[in-house]
Amino acid sequence: MEKAAIYHQPFSSYAYGYDSQTLHIKIRSKRDDIQEVVLIAADPYLHTEAGWASEETALRKVATTEEHDYWFVAIKPEQRRLQYGFVLTDTIGEDTFYGGRGFYENTPENRAIMDYYFKFPFLHETEVFKAPEWVKETIWYQIFPERFDNGNPELSPANVLPWGSKDPGRDDFFGGDIAGIINHLDYLATLGINGIYLTPVFEASTNHKYDTLNYFEIDPHFGDKETFRKLVQEAHKRGIKIMLDAVFNHIGDKSPEWQDVLKNGEKSKFVDWFHIHSFPVTPGENGNIEGKNTLSFDTFAYTMNMPKLNTANPEVQKYLLDIATYWVREFDIDGWRLDVANEVDHAFWKQFNQAVRAEKEDIYILGEIWHDSWLWLLGDEFDSVMNYPFTQTIIENFVEERIKPTKMVSGISEQLMRYQEQVNHVMFNMLDSHDTARLLTRCEGDKDKAKMALAFMFAHTGSPCIYYGTEIGMDGADDPLCRKCMEWDETKQDQEMLTFMKKLIAFRKTNQKTLTYGDLVWHIVDDENRIVAFSRTLDDKRLTFIFNQGSEAKTIQKADVGVTKDATQGIEVVAKSFAILED
Repeated sequence: MEKAAIYHQPFSSYAYGYDSQTLHIKIRSKRDDIQEVVLIAADPYLHTEAGWASEETALRKVATTEEHDYWFVAIKPEQRRLQYGFVLTDTIGEDTFYGGRGFYENTPENRAIMDYYFKFPFLHETEVFKAPEWVKETIWYQIFPERFDNGNPELSPANVLPWGSKDPGRDDFFGGDIAGIINHLDYLATLGINGIYLTPVFEASTNHKYDTLNYFEIDPHFGDKETFRKLVQEAHKRGIKIMLDAVFNHIGDKSPEWQDVLKNGEKSKFVDWFHIHSFPVTPGENGNIEGKNTLSFDTFAYTMNMPKLNTANPEVQKYLLDIATYWVREFDIDGWRLDVANEVDHAFWKQFNQAVRAEKEDIYILGEIWHDSWLWLLGDEFDSVMNYPFTQTIIENFVEERIKPTKMVSGISEQLMRYQEQVNHVMFNMLDSHDTARLLTRCEGDKDKAKMALAFMFAHTGSPCIYYGTEIGMDGADDPLCRKCMEWDETKQDQEMLTFMKKLIAFRKTNQKTLTYGDLVWHIVDDENRIVAFSRTLDDKRLTFIFNQGSEAKTIQKADVGVTKDATQGIEVVAKSFAILED
């Protein structure tokens, strides 16, 4: 038995409240090393003449990675208190007792010592992670407003280019605006979209608007507040939620606050709004050269036009929280996506959570974090993060073919085990965005690859997002080419891809509960033939997915994917395609 691989931690993704009555408990062991795990548990105060009245419950293996197995049990302590330990038995029959003090010989004497156990003192409902229920049913659509549609040409900047007249450069404007989004809400509703994520719409000098000048105003090239209010209202009429992008890590260098610092230096009333190491902060002086690590103030990356805000400053906190609550209270937005969220302090995000929840209890809080994010997902900061580790695992297998199916399945299993189950239910899953090359470009134009990757994402737990234009076959390399103008000429759209996406979205919505809550079982992970098959099961509903990434058609026996009805029959899955069985 490899004891060094065995791990459990209370008050983490290994032991947490799932709801007001239920605890979820997990334990990790070395892969293929343990054959059985039994939970020894009861109320710590429940004693009889015979001693502590513990009960035994077997855990089931729910995930396997390259290195580890994960075991799981859901338990409902009657008094919402639990004292517990584990008995693990390895493949040759040797066992051990494992508790809060480590490993002990599995004897009645050791199991009678209360100090050896893990403790979950009380299951407080206030400490249970709760995300908005509506997110589980949401199919997101990300819009880069400057490139979606020019609905009101009168608002366009003086240097606007004809719509779609060229591939975009970093500083180009094409006149996309909020009116253009309103014009196509029916298109999105017909597609099946019920959530829109907008990149920043606040006043800023660039086309991307991540260098905010005024958070309380809609950018004049996009429209005004009343146009935005109409967008929210019209979207809500169609059952579509609206999520805005908050850039609270930094601000634009043309903002009044930073301009005051440039003008007045150390005497500026805003000097403590930023992280300034020395003066002057003037471009070209004191090491302040774009892209260099010699800057005399903190920025986003080494980008001089995005000075970093000091969110530990009470004035900055009030300023940003007033912004966050204003757009919820006055315009009824449904979510905030938080840019560069991992570089802002946790104390501020806890304040943010409380402030926006006070305005709208079921608002969705999404952080932009590209790595393991468990510390932000404990219930008092974010509901979810942009699930880039999940994204990259799919891309590396289905699109780039840099990893084998076993590596992909291991990565996905590891990712699912990192977080509480209810966190996974609302994770923000996507395959491309304004920060990455488009899916079809990453697939080198291979639509079959793109379809497989999309279907695979839609088949897993989490809330899927489509980047605008993916549904009609738009391509584009890294920024700025991934930000092309939306193609509205139907003769230039890939109508077959559009039909596919409509069917995929409809399938997801029809089977949402199974794809959110259903047990995940991997049946085939074949590196040689590049075949992956898994099922999602909830109650008496079972969906089986078979993906054939190979260059030849393959016949898969139903019995090999756990299907008992007509088990002797085979299923032919053509090359670079997938099949779905419903039973």
